[in-house]
Amino acid sequence: MNRYSLAPLTGVVGVVLAAIGLILVGEPPDADSPVKEIVDHYTDSKDSVIAGVILLGFSVIFFLFFAGSLRAALRRVEGEAGVLSAVALAGATVFVVGVAIDSTISVGLAEAVDDIEPSAVQALQALWDNDGLPIVIGQIVFLIASGISIVRHRALPVWLGWAAIVIAVVVAVLDIVGIIAAGVWILVVSVMLAMREAGRAPGALEGGGAGQS
Repeated sequence: MNRYSLAPLTGVVGVVLAAIGLILVGEPPDADSPVKEIVDHYTDSKDSVIAGVILLGFSVIFFLFFAGSLRAALRRVEGEAGVLSAVALAGATVFVVGVAIDSTISVGLAEAVDDIEPSAVQALQALWDNDGLPIVIGQIVFLIASGISIVRHRALPVWLGWAAIVIAVVVAVLDIVGIIAAGVWILVVSVMLAMREAGRAPGALEGGGAGQS
């Protein structure tokens, strides 16, 4: 085991933290629910929402390091240009920004729910309900680019590439199911990458020419 094989395991840490964070944040009432119901949710759940958002923040930090490790593995076999791996990392970045926006709104509601007008609470909740586009776009781009790269260049088993592409379609249609499936995919890829990197010679890790896997 070396530092290169540990780096991909940031994906495992990110998924675990995200799962706990999402449970703590919970599912608030929709914006079309009675305002009192929305206010009561954030008043009663303030501490758990804030704790959950903190964990989500750390989860996407670990995910970004995982995405960097995956990008390195994909680029190693793609060659110097590494277009697909670069697009995958860009998608991961968009996803992280989307989660940050979503989390900021949640914290704002939890912190200020007692200090702002109920109509403002409802407006912020409406914004939270509909701010998922960057998250979805980022996930789709990350998964499709990673999947195509794996299928074409075989940095990982081909079935993982096809799975990523299928999961990307699921994310576009059924976001919750897609998020769960994407989390499982990241767990599997994290472990496989870690095992693969553990078996690589130190010289190969430092150099890493095109076509290696």
